[in-house]
Amino acid sequence: MSVSKTILRLHPAIRDDIGDLVTRRPVPNRALNNIGAFLFLNHHGPQTYAPNNRGLPFGPHPHRGFETVTFILEGDLAHRDSGGHESIIHAGGVQWMTAGSGLVHEEVSPGAFKRSGGPMEILQLWVNLPARLKMTKPAYTGVQADQIPTITSENATVHLVSGKYQGATGAINSLTGVFMTWIELQPGGRIIFDGLKDRDVFCYVVRGDVAINGVDVAKWNLVEFAEGDLVDIEAVGASLVLFGHAEPIREPIVAHGPFVMNTPQEIHQAYADYQAGKFG
Repeated sequence: MSVSKTILRLHPAIRDDIGDLVTRRPVPNRALNNIGAFLFLNHHGPQTYAPNNRGLPFGPHPHRGFETVTFILEGDLAHRDSGGHESIIHAGGVQWMTAGSGLVHEEVSPGAFKRSGGPMEILQLWVNLPARLKMTKPAYTGVQADQIPTITSENATVHLVSGKYQGATGAINSLTGVFMTWIELQPGGRIIFDGLKDRDVFCYVVRGDVAINGVDVAKWNLVEFAEGDLVDIEAVGASLVLFGHAEPIREPIVAHGPFVMNTPQEIHQAYADYQAGKFG
């Protein structure tokens, strides 16, 4: 018989704007460095950009040792990197980048968005890679909303980014078997995920209010779970929840700036390689 996962704590997202970009960050925070393999989340927006705006401020910068998963809930996002990947992803789409051995990339607003403006809301999640994959070949996949399978039940829609759910397979094949979704819920909508024993579970309420395993969770809160197999999410009002799970990576995490490795020496090497132009 499945047992509901115990909720240890709720972690409210901390407001940490980047210039005029509204930004909230639930992890890391003073009490929590990471949720297992899930290292970092920035929640940008929601906000509305005026016409003739400067757009997003994320010009060229490097990464090594992990993956970025970017959910474009509203607006448009242009990606370009030193591996030759380039795309513009619209609302409802996802960008999944494996930094691996090293990439320089930029995530900016496309010209049409800067000219016209409009609503913008974006989530970026960092997912760790194990030591055996930290120096893997960099890769990038951008998928539009209509490429992401949706599974709809009464008052609930699961957008299946990666992994398997009710016979469907996600749009992106994760190197490490990460299951990742976002879930839209109408009042009374309910979703149950089972089989989560010994998995790192990431659950962040983006919009609305929900009850998770019987505990009320308001928007902009991250849930930290303990033991158990099952997560039961029920909407109090119209809600959106970012939900995923991953196999634990039981290795040291040494993070500095844009690099996430296992030792300080590997961090020093990452900076040296980037400065030597080895990221392309």
